Amino acid sequence: MKYIKTIASIALLSLVACSGPNDTSTSSVKKTKLCFITNVSADFWTYAEAGAKAAERDFGDIEALFRTGDGTTTKQKQIVDDLLVSGVKGVAISPTSAKNQIRMINEWATDTPLITVDSDSPDSDRICYLGTDNIEAGRQCGELVKEALPNGGKIMVFVGIKDMQNSIERFQGLKEAVAGSGIEVVDLRTDGGDASKARANAEDALTAHPDLAGMVGLWGYNPPACLEAVRAADLIGKVQIIAFDESPKTLEGIDAGEIYGTVIQNPYQFGYDSMALLRELVLEGKSPNEAGIPKNKIIHVATRVLRKGEGLKYKAQCDTWKASIAN
Repeated sequence: MKYIKTIASIALLSLVACSGPNDTSTSSVKKTKLCFITNVSADFWTYAEAGAKAAERDFGDIEALFRTGDGTTTKQKQIVDDLLVSGVKGVAISPTSAKNQIRMINEWATDTPLITVDSDSPDSDRICYLGTDNIEAGRQCGELVKEALPNGGKIMVFVGIKDMQNSIERFQGLKEAVAGSGIEVVDLRTDGGDASKARANAEDALTAHPDLAGMVGLWGYNPPACLEAVRAADLIGKVQIIAFDESPKTLEGIDAGEIYGTVIQNPYQFGYDSMALLRELVLEGKSPNEAGIPKNKIIHVATRVLRKGEGLKYKAQCDTWKASIAN
């Protein structure tokens, strides 16, 4: 399923551009409200917002509302409940807890079409999951770890919320990839989505394990926090950092030779495709099958790996996405 820059959307943009000042054919269209709710605040989600807003511009008949969570189920419940009262007709959400939010997701799903994005709640009544194959992405991260540490060694892994499905699956894939390689996973440290705690965790890990060979950040802000701690301890080059996502500091650190590499997702496509899919379900009245949702209710968006020499080029793309939100 591919939505970005479709022929239909380009045609709609051309129609809008050609409309004169007295032409009300597009301006009088009542826009349907769709929403996207994140788990926490991060640069990653800024790029997803850019994709959602691009879908809003391209289709012309939807309003893409973007809301940011604080890492708690309570905050997400408040956001969604308020949005549904305000007339939102479709929900895309990155659940903070796959298990603890089943009941609330099921309740929301009785009121409006709901999909999960980036992190799933597979036992809920969501229509589908759209996002990364996190087990496979974890394996990609594990392969990077083996490249960075060919002789093995101890690594510490960091993530925001360990109970989120994407955290569970990335950690699983990572462990599968490094099994039998001489790499020892010491522990998984969590920070609850708090960047300052993420740095404190990294500093504590270096102090508690002076023989640490590597640090792996599974959420976007974790690798920059690790980098700050490693710099402060004057251990650049001695403790390898392996990343996830495309934080600007991560991308700069890769090309500076301070971070070995990163597994990047496609948050822009998450934002765009989620709005396009909800639009098909809500406005066009399509069934999940008619909208192209497979029987397993999973739509995977490919990931890829960036190494030295590729960071700043991708950062320029991310900067373009971020700038587009203001336009």
